[in-house]
Amino acid sequence: MAKRISLREFQQQLVSRMSSVQRGEAPTALLGVQAGTDFWLLDLADSEEITSVPGLTPVPLAQPWFLGLANIRGKLYSVVDLAAFTSGVATPPATTNRLLLLNGRFGMNCGLIVNRTLGLKNPEDLRPDDAPPTGPVWVGECFRDAEDRRWRRLHIKNLVTQPKFLDVGV
Repeated sequence: MAKRISLREFQQQLVSRMSSVQRGEAPTALLGVQAGTDFWLLDLADSEEITSVPGLTPVPLAQPWFLGLANIRGKLYSVVDLAAFTSGVATPPATTNRLLLLNGRFGMNCGLIVNRTLGLKNPEDLRPDDAPPTGPVWVGECFRDAEDRRWRRLHIKNLVTQPKFLDVGV
């Protein structure tokens, strides 16, 4: 069974790792998240912050996966339901849902809602999956963990440049 840590301890570890990435040190782990039934890995440097889901202001005539705008410490963020965007199945509201704010270097204030964060994953604990990567350019290589769960790399840089992701209007 996995070691349980407190939320405070997890946040401290995450802040420490994010600081090392900003200093130019190579990240030693990937951030694991669950969106719908899919497990995703993304570079820690691609995220700025993980927070609980705040109140959202809906935007009329938007795609179903575009949930609206969130005010986080005085900055407006567009909010996308990652599961709904990738699979068409909306993330049901739950206390485990998290908003993953993307790094500001992408030039947009954007957050992705995920079912839950699964902590930092060591690439050495994952083995390549035999299946070749399929799908859009933002879906990368696949891996399997010790429990034989399938993980896919989420390339945020490729995601945020896709016309489908940028065009939220219906």
